[in-house]
Amino acid sequence: MTLTPQEVRKQVMDYLEATECSIIEVSPLHVTVKLSPRADRMLTDRPYYWGFVERTGTPPETLSFTFVFDPEKYDHLAAAAQAAPTSRQPRGAGDRTAAAGLPAGAGAAGMEAGADTGGTTTGGPLAGTAPPEGSADPQDSILARFFGFVPPLPRIGPGMIRREDVTYGSKRLGQIWSAAREEGKCLQLFEDPGSRQRMTLFSAAYEPWLAVCYKVEMSCDLKREELHFIGVSLTSGLIVPDFEAKLGSRELTPRLPENIHIEPSGLSLAAGADKLEGYLTSKLALLDYTWAEEARERLRLELSIVDIYYEELLKEQDEEKRLAILEQYNRRRKETAWQYEPQIAVSAVTYGLFHLRST
Repeated sequence: MTLTPQEVRKQVMDYLEATECSIIEVSPLHVTVKLSPRADRMLTDRPYYWGFVERTGTPPETLSFTFVFDPEKYDHLAAAAQAAPTSRQPRGAGDRTAAAGLPAGAGAAGMEAGADTGGTTTGGPLAGTAPPEGSADPQDSILARFFGFVPPLPRIGPGMIRREDVTYGSKRLGQIWSAAREEGKCLQLFEDPGSRQRMTLFSAAYEPWLAVCYKVEMSCDLKREELHFIGVSLTSGLIVPDFEAKLGSRELTPRLPENIHIEPSGLSLAAGADKLEGYLTSKLALLDYTWAEEARERLRLELSIVDIYYEELLKEQDEEKRLAILEQYNRRRKETAWQYEPQIAVSAVTYGLFHLRST
């Protein structure tokens, strides 16, 4: 399985929008973004800086990145923009460059710093020049406020915008996935009733559902994984085994819509969770477990091979050598049993409360 650059771009953009990052520039090939404090904490690995911000109460200064989703095409367009005669480039060419998939200023100087040096910066004034009019005084920076005057460092571009190639298999994409999983484990969403409901006189009743996406791992020397997204109504106790189909055609929002009321729950969250676990257990009990018997047969065969191999070695007369061989023999049996013994593990990937319109 792999993802196209367009699919990677959609997932990254969804995460940036969900974490309320500030989009500076966007195209089909890249996005330049200033991270929100929430995203910066998850993606930049700066615990000492965030500890300093929390202790002092200063406004955080988050990092900015240019995420490139199709590096080959992006670099090709950047090289073409650099090769183009700059004297013929009209004043508004930077905007057309961005629309073609490049950041503003990529033709002359902006991409020269970003592409040739690993993409640490894009555009901006040269190092050592005076700060632009209206910029903050160096003595008003965070460090200056707490440690006295700090000489200004030369900076290139708007806050050192770093370039990173975000493709399928890249470290940054895996980090974004991990952050999304960590923050998206527990949800509370409401069905969006649309604008018509806001204009009616009577409020609509919403039914609370507890839903859990379980991952079932069946492993021996082979492995199989299944996802079971199950929901239970906290008012009626009805269980829906394919809850994702129930959500598929509905628009969801994290905020309670206007002119809506939630029906009282007849089941507590703990009771609802018990019903879901009982349903999943009974469903797993009906599966065909021929694979487990076959795995145990392979386990018996492998253990017999191990026993035959060590049978003569364990007859060693030297006690010290015999104990070392016995330890190796026991360790080998444990490793073989761990590899071939059939096991079933169930874990909750995502869970949450979903308030849906009563039918």
